[in-house]
Amino acid sequence: MHDKLKNRILAALFVLIVTGGFLLHVLLPDKTLSTAERRSLAKLPQVSLSSLLGGNFSQNFDTYALDQFPFRDAFRSVKAFVQYKLLGRKDNNGIFLTEGHIGKLEYPLSKSSARRAAEKFVQLRDTYFPESQVFLSLVPDKSYFLAEKNGYPSLDYERMFAIMQENTPGFTYIDVTDTLSASDYYTTDAHWRQECLADTVARLAEALGIEESLNGGYKAVSIEDFYGVYHGQAALSFKPDTLTYLTSPTTEDALVYNIETGKTETGVYDLSKLTDGKSMDMYDIFLSGAAAVLKITNTHAEGDAKGRELILFRDSFGSSIAPLLLDCYETVTLVDIRYIASEFLSQYVDFHGQDVLFLYSTSVINSSAMLK
Repeated sequence: MHDKLKNRILAALFVLIVTGGFLLHVLLPDKTLSTAERRSLAKLPQVSLSSLLGGNFSQNFDTYALDQFPFRDAFRSVKAFVQYKLLGRKDNNGIFLTEGHIGKLEYPLSKSSARRAAEKFVQLRDTYFPESQVFLSLVPDKSYFLAEKNGYPSLDYERMFAIMQENTPGFTYIDVTDTLSASDYYTTDAHWRQECLADTVARLAEALGIEESLNGGYKAVSIEDFYGVYHGQAALSFKPDTLTYLTSPTTEDALVYNIETGKTETGVYDLSKLTDGKSMDMYDIFLSGAAAVLKITNTHAEGDAKGRELILFRDSFGSSIAPLLLDCYETVTLVDIRYIASEFLSQYVDFHGQDVLFLYSTSVINSSAMLK
């Protein structure tokens, strides 16, 4: 009798939870964005005969139901706590915690992806700037310093570096791995900290032959409570980072032209990203975040920097290092071929013998299908 009562209570609780969850799902308005996960949430799919017969509706509805589940972030935190703390799992959905950092597993190495990236870079060189001196540098993701030594699966980084060098003949490779350490990256984010890049900038500048024009007199400005992209993915409480950016008369007076908006802004740091309510990532203060093509003009260019130009093919890591190279050039053009097809570049960029640097993170090289 006691077992029957217990089973009935459990069954009633289960029905209550399911029914309550369903009613809340119906009554609560759908959310469009997940600030924690930095992504758009699925919308209720449209019902059509083709979607029903093809099975797309049920698949899309499952995604929608999971994204819009009531108190979803709370349940994600509970799941993460159970995985990390109670079950002793080393990672949760590829996110791991070690040495005070939140990291993301980058594994295994895709050799074909690395070769594809190298072929894309060579194709760009041969098409647009065959006479230019071209440089290549790879930014190791945070797992390079944290994963293997702490028992996590890790990319074969040395093999990746070798593949890229073997398949980019004529490029000058700049190794920056020894200029960085785990402490040079945000603890809750994938990116490096701008204030920690002096040695990396010096290494790049030496290879490019511009070291005499470097500026070391920056003013550091800090913003508290920066929660990076990994914080939301970890779904656990974690001490926030401090985001610091470096200013100088050059960075403050630089003119930044965005081909997508057709607008020119003053200064390389976009502090409106902190208050406009549209950006989900404070890191977007660096050159306003993702953009296909940006042209930065150094209005203070003089001496050797006068007339010197750089074309920087980059991902998001380039947004924070480009301002530190600006004193050495009159113009720096940033190109992100994740957002513009390579065949259209000549419509927006005038290639005429500038310095050319390909600066990409290992995570992009390992997923190079995103390069257009």
